[in-house]
Amino acid sequence: MGKNLLFEIGLEEMPAHIVVPSMNQLKEKTAVFLKENVLNYDEIAAYSTPRRLAIYVTNVDERQADQEEVVKGPAKKIALDAEGNWSKAAQGFVRGQGLTTDDIFFQEIKGVEYVHAKKHTDGKAAFEVLAGLKDVLTSLTFPVTMHWGKYDVEYIRPIHWIVALFGDEVIPFDFLDIQTGRTSRGHRFLGHDVTFTTADEYLEKLAEVYVIADSKRREEMIIDQIQQIATKNSWKIELDADLLEEVNNLLEYPTAFVGNYAEKYLSVPEEVLVTSMKEHQRYFDVRDANGQILPHFISVRNGDRNHIENVIKGNEKVLVARLEDAEFFYQEDKKLTIDSCIEKLKNVTFHKKIGSLYEKMQRVSAIAQIIGQKVGLTAEELKDLKRASAIYKFDLVTNMVGEFPELQGIMGEKYALLQGENTAVARAIKEHYMPVSSEGELPESNIGAVLAIADKLDSVLTFFSVGMVPSGSNDPYALRRQSYGIIRIISAKNWHFPLTLLQKEIEDEINQNSIYGIQLAVESKAVSEFIKARLKQFFATQAIRHDVVEAVIESEQQDLSQIFHAAQILKNHLKDPEFKVSIEALTRVINLAEKATEDNEKIDATLFENQAEHDLYAAAKAVEEHFSENTMADNYQALVQLRPLIEAYFADTMVMVDDESIRNNRLNQLKQISKMALVIASLDHLITK
Repeated sequence: MGKNLLFEIGLEEMPAHIVVPSMNQLKEKTAVFLKENVLNYDEIAAYSTPRRLAIYVTNVDERQADQEEVVKGPAKKIALDAEGNWSKAAQGFVRGQGLTTDDIFFQEIKGVEYVHAKKHTDGKAAFEVLAGLKDVLTSLTFPVTMHWGKYDVEYIRPIHWIVALFGDEVIPFDFLDIQTGRTSRGHRFLGHDVTFTTADEYLEKLAEVYVIADSKRREEMIIDQIQQIATKNSWKIELDADLLEEVNNLLEYPTAFVGNYAEKYLSVPEEVLVTSMKEHQRYFDVRDANGQILPHFISVRNGDRNHIENVIKGNEKVLVARLEDAEFFYQEDKKLTIDSCIEKLKNVTFHKKIGSLYEKMQRVSAIAQIIGQKVGLTAEELKDLKRASAIYKFDLVTNMVGEFPELQGIMGEKYALLQGENTAVARAIKEHYMPVSSEGELPESNIGAVLAIADKLDSVLTFFSVGMVPSGSNDPYALRRQSYGIIRIISAKNWHFPLTLLQKEIEDEINQNSIYGIQLAVESKAVSEFIKARLKQFFATQAIRHDVVEAVIESEQQDLSQIFHAAQILKNHLKDPEFKVSIEALTRVINLAEKATEDNEKIDATLFENQAEHDLYAAAKAVEEHFSENTMADNYQALVQLRPLIEAYFADTMVMVDDESIRNNRLNQLKQISKMALVIASLDHLITK
């Protein structure tokens, strides 16, 4: 029977978003530590609050198991000299293992005999081994760190106490000037220091000093308390998952309460109210059964219900001050005109190397029309797109967006409607920011989708043109996320998107007019490879096999939507009975076709020497005639069906003959098939087993 282990790191308050990842990291690294040190256990539970990270491990072995291992030494011919005596190499080997030459035996590996010896290692007491938890503590990594006092060590926040208990014994080690012990701290205002007799008392004794260390339990308390409030008042309260997690990781003892604000503030757009409450105050908004927002909010206090009335008044006062500002900004913004806002954008820099936001809007207007025509927007849609792209950034100079930047686009839609713009134009202004995160919501309207693509593509092209290409993890202008957004939108809309061709058209347009503020000068391959690299991230969400991803990305295909189709087609056919032999036949064609050196790709049927050449030529020509008009799926099937003819061809035909004209003719014949295959995928990347 083992003992239970408690390890707690006590700190100053950590930022909310750091708490859970750090707790999980401590759990994972402790598990690795125990495994590496051959200490078995039943379970690891992880706990956290803003002031502590802890793990509780049950039934840890009290000793490491003794280890028996066979270690390999030098080859027999090196271990023995000419007289059959042990060489220095053999003697050095056993000495390094703490053994003698009497322990040596020989064992054959792939026909060669090697020295081997059995090594016995006594297991250490767990109590001794667990002092290594100090290394776990120092190995934790954080996105931001600080150092304190006279110490060079950096950590997320200063450490103030460490609890390390194995059963009822303190595991002794120190970190900086802190010695491990059995004493932790309670709630900063309601609690006091608490001492654990054994590791098992952790949760119970902390609860007595107003610390709920189990984050799942705290979350359950918050949800239950808010639900009780909602039920009592017949309210509807949506618990935003991100906000719930943030609130949970800001406190140690939750108490939910209701606050109120005047109904007059409901005249302000709902999004402003929610943003003021959620983003700035971390409050949950309150709605009636029909989903209409009500002049109340739910907050969660880090403490009990004592003096809760004062807490409510304080929170109401802070929120009302914000709502007063919001109402003022909203009324002032309604006096602005879209034209006056756009005029101001001429003096707002997008980037010092690229130009103003006004110039960006001019470029995006042109890019949007090129893309809109390519993806088949109607004349009406193109007209609305032209208007939307001419004004879509105007809200950036409004008072409201200046105060609440997260409302950009959202307020643009509101103000555009107030100024008489039609619904399609206003909606596109809102949607052009989408998706705002990697897996965020996509624009639904065609106009919004095209405007979103155009805005993001302009950013990629202009930053590349001034040499500001993301490197490593450095991507200050989120070009990777924006490229990923382009991919997701095109996939959702199933639009043809010939990237290289579009880039050429865009550059020709932008580079002929000074109103665009910049000359685009980017190798099409650089942008294509950058955007294609994001495809790997996209395909990872589609459960596409790694080799299939490599095959479609390395294809000669430039139309992004066709790459999506190719990946899905290959995924769907991986388990076909004929898949392996068909891909192997086409791969052989592709590999040989690479040897073609002549620019002249003409195939001369008079040079054929057997029927297999004629048969394959006729079948491939029939596929080629319909290749551009067929679907990707049809083309895949047509190429796969060439397999018997390809196999017959290779059975009867030597491609690399001495006669140069015949050799080149045969390579050209294979190249005809290879070019079509490579439009689907670089099939040689596929793993066939």
